[in-house]
Amino acid sequence: MKQLNAKFIISAEKLSQCPEFLFPEFPLLGRSNVGKSSFINALCNNKKLAKTSNTPGKTRLINFFNFADTFMIADLPGYGYAKVSKEAQARWQKNLEEYLLNRKQIKSLIQFIDARHDVQKNDIQMREWVDAYKLPIFTIVTKVDYISRNQQTKVLNNIKKTLSGDILFFSAVDRQYCDNVIEYLTNLCK
Repeated sequence: MKQLNAKFIISAEKLSQCPEFLFPEFPLLGRSNVGKSSFINALCNNKKLAKTSNTPGKTRLINFFNFADTFMIADLPGYGYAKVSKEAQARWQKNLEEYLLNRKQIKSLIQFIDARHDVQKNDIQMREWVDAYKLPIFTIVTKVDYISRNQQTKVLNNIKKTLSGDILFFSAVDRQYCDNVIEYLTNLCK
């Protein structure tokens, strides 16, 4: 099974604090606790690289990870549930919009959907925003280890009805589909 060496680079609150480098960048979009940090850890087979938590809303900054000097992954705060003030949420939204619309290194956004749940209203709102700005995006369906093979087909069909573009399955628990995702990201970098 493939894995990439990875290291944490820096956390940034806004675009002006983001690191300067030339590697293609993949920001991770998704609800709180959808598995973005576990995704990062599974790609490099290091459970301690990105901090994971059972408490939603722990990621508060844009966290940058360098994957084998091939690409960068930017772990963004989750949308949806977070125990923060309305002012803090408004500040996050402004800073993230500026980052997503103006960061030149972004190759494609990655939206995460939990296989155990239907696509949520805030997932659709996020995709509508991304589509309105014509930003490149694909979908990763996480936590597929929690559902049967038969359910995977149903989940895939349901997501296709709601979200356009490529859809890849992923499991951080057994690193299932890890090779497919690494190959997909590497191909996008070419």
